[in-house]
Amino acid sequence: MSESVVKSAKQEQEEPASATRAEVKRLVGLTVFVVVVTVVAVLLLAAAANPQEKYSLISPGGIAFSDFRGYEDWAAVSSARQDEILKVIVANPKMIAAYKAGVPVNGQTFPEGSKIVKLQWKQKKSTEAQFAVDVPDFFTQAFVMEKDSKRFPKTGGWGYAVFNYDAASGKFSPDAKSPSDCGNACHTAVKAKDYIFHPYEVR
Repeated sequence: MSESVVKSAKQEQEEPASATRAEVKRLVGLTVFVVVVTVVAVLLLAAAANPQEKYSLISPGGIAFSDFRGYEDWAAVSSARQDEILKVIVANPKMIAAYKAGVPVNGQTFPEGSKIVKLQWKQKKSTEAQFAVDVPDFFTQAFVMEKDSKRFPKTGGWGYAVFNYDAASGKFSPDAKSPSDCGNACHTAVKAKDYIFHPYEVR
């Protein structure tokens, strides 16, 4: 068999293989493109379905929810309970550090930038526990406070806001009835000790 015939046969074998590789590359590229477009579409649909991001909200008194970004991971300070509401109180690292340094028992005040959030749930009786206990049912409110003496001089430097949560829609909204400084009606009675909620004890 001549050398030219051998080369020709070899080329005929390589051409389909080369065409197959090219087709595979084209399909892979097309698949990647489709996946990227799909992911972008899903993200855009998610954004369209939930255009309200909680950290874009601002209370009537001018307190931004974004001032409390990351509160979900803050340390717990205390808890409280009303007849139908369970509450967990958390504070930012600056405030926790002040608590650990002895504030307010040592007579010092909390530093500027201290922040605290009271998280509130509607409660219900547990149907699973082997003893009588109230447990969270659904989330209702985030009550926030921040120390900024220049902005909130009437209440010892503390500003207040409430952001209501609607469990059905999964959205927060600023409470129209929550003034930023609470005037004399809310916490003036306890502003002298420079904290509003229950004492925090390091154990």
